[in-house]
Amino acid sequence: MNFITLTSDIGHTDYLVGAIKAQLLQVNPDLQLVDISHNISPFNLFQASYVCRGAFKNFPEFTFHLVLVNLFDRKPKNLLLVFHKNQYIMCPDNGLLNMILEEKPEMVMGIPMDKKSAKSTLYITGLMAQTIKRIIDGESIEKIGVPDVTFREKNPLQPIENSDLIEGQIIFIDNFENVIVNITRKQFETQRKERNFKIHFLRDEVIDKISESYADVPEGEKLAYFNSADYLEIAINKGNAAGLFGLKGFSEKDRQSSIIKQNQLLYQTVKVYFAE
Repeated sequence: MNFITLTSDIGHTDYLVGAIKAQLLQVNPDLQLVDISHNISPFNLFQASYVCRGAFKNFPEFTFHLVLVNLFDRKPKNLLLVFHKNQYIMCPDNGLLNMILEEKPEMVMGIPMDKKSAKSTLYITGLMAQTIKRIIDGESIEKIGVPDVTFREKNPLQPIENSDLIEGQIIFIDNFENVIVNITRKQFETQRKERNFKIHFLRDEVIDKISESYADVPEGEKLAYFNSADYLEIAINKGNAAGLFGLKGFSEKDRQSSIIKQNQLLYQTVKVYFAE
């Protein structure tokens, strides 16, 4: 049984997701198609990398992961086909790959695009479907594309650290408006060194303990805990943290903007102070 996952910023308002699935099922009607998310914020590589990292590691070996986010950041020449830790990943060459993996991929192939064809979403996903068919049919991955192709790299969004502080950015807001920050449990504990801490967001909101679940605090109270992906999460028990506190996710546009207001930056960052 071959699993194929789909992650995109396409949304569900038109026909594209259905058409993509139809392309894949024409290749092999027995494929098991799994939607990870089609609600990634448009062009948001930080959000996409978080969602993909959290999901991919839970799938069986030799799953195909198709990542359709920011497909046309530049005029595309190649698709990337990656084999890493017994998983296949296919994505555009837009810098997202190393943000997902956070390490050097074991094998990267470039799948050339037809220079004469219009580079639409369905052209790209059709090429992905045909590539998957060739692999399923037993063709060696080394023969499918250009080996060791050079690909674009963008740095994953990392928190700022010094001896007494970690400053993280909000990378995702889930359906319950819980706020996920790019600080992992490992980074937190390494920096903490068993010291006391205070988690600051906005100007006067502070949390000084890590909870194990939402139920650790009364309804309507704020809490911090490490979610199943091991990232720091700010939440309200049966409430919406993002809406109540006016928090918003970090984006590439904001990072590059030279006119962003200071108070907007405060809404996108969370600081953890450590003290004896």
